[in-house]
Amino acid sequence: MRVIKENHQGISTILAFALIPISGFATDIYIPSLPSMAGELHVSNAAVQLSILLFMVSYGVSQLLVGSLLDSFGRFRLGSAALLLFSLSSFGIAFTNNIYLIYGMRTLQGIAVSFIMVGKRAYFMDIYKGDKLKHYTSLFSIVWATAPIIAPFLGGYFQELWGWQSNFLFLGLFSLVILVLEQVYSGESLKVRHPFQLRSIVNVYSMMIRTGDFSYGLVILALSYSMLVVFGMTSPFLIEHVFHFSPVVSGYSALLSGVALMTGGIISKALISRPLDRKILVAVSLQILFALVMIGVNRLWANIYTLMVFVALIHLLGGFIFNIVFAYALGRFTKNAGVASGITGGGNYIVTSFFSYTITGLFRISNPALLGVAYLLLAVLLLGAFVLFRKARLAGEGVEPMIQTNRA
Repeated sequence: MRVIKENHQGISTILAFALIPISGFATDIYIPSLPSMAGELHVSNAAVQLSILLFMVSYGVSQLLVGSLLDSFGRFRLGSAALLLFSLSSFGIAFTNNIYLIYGMRTLQGIAVSFIMVGKRAYFMDIYKGDKLKHYTSLFSIVWATAPIIAPFLGGYFQELWGWQSNFLFLGLFSLVILVLEQVYSGESLKVRHPFQLRSIVNVYSMMIRTGDFSYGLVILALSYSMLVVFGMTSPFLIEHVFHFSPVVSGYSALLSGVALMTGGIISKALISRPLDRKILVAVSLQILFALVMIGVNRLWANIYTLMVFVALIHLLGGFIFNIVFAYALGRFTKNAGVASGITGGGNYIVTSFFSYTITGLFRISNPALLGVAYLLLAVLLLGAFVLFRKARLAGEGVEPMIQTNRA
């Protein structure tokens, strides 16, 4: 078994952080290209939006399953194979005009990214403990937020200069470079392997899901992230078709959204010592208020500025909430880091897929006021999930349950 050399641990940690945003990059980079893809592939807007949904669903479902594999067989080899698969599938998408082949490749990419992301989140729990681990996990959503900042910004220029295929060529090259660096500087981080026994694995999953504050925390994460996904799926059509701006402007708008998301994460890290319940309650209440004002203002005077001011405010609060609850959920089951990482990420994406696709289909968002209605509904649901989350924590479920794994 190849282990990480002590003098390479710093570089290995940097590479792990470099891969944290890959799930966001895999979707956000081609968001400005969605209208062009629909035109060039001769399919509907909903058909290209489906490529995002398929990635999210396969990514989410896979995360629920890969945690136990990573806890049993290690992180490094499986992660390396997943990086290679992601790279090859990205090149495959770039050289096809068949939407169904794209669907297949995007599904494979979701599976590959699940191995990468779950393994890298678990890496930190393998290597670091105590305050150092808390410090790093609180950085996860901040680092992840670089994807919605950088990816659409790059994607808008790639689309303008070289077309939608260049987005996937970039993804293929990026993952290939990281794979090479991983082979040089990284290695296996798992110190104690859990036997792959179906009964004990089912017991672990069952215990986690039945832990109230953990499960309600996943719903809060999904509702917060759904706001970003709904914006990502609808904003190119609003900006390029309704307001008649270029894909570059779509990229800049997504850049502002991402900056707001990251800013919210940074603020939450700065306020890490403040009472958790109070922070979330204030943030959700402000989201509801801003969504109501967004609806009223954009019914009277809708333009890209009235759209983006409220998007930035609501996404900042979403990033604030997401960072708090994500760190809480990841630290909930440190003895089964791979499974906890998988359920946290996978549960988030599965529920997010449901909420975001339902919202976009239900409201058929064609103006900023309707986007405000979507935000309002998500914020009200988030408030309800928070009430249940708080009730579970006060009931004494904030202590990590003892999970038996029946070691061989």
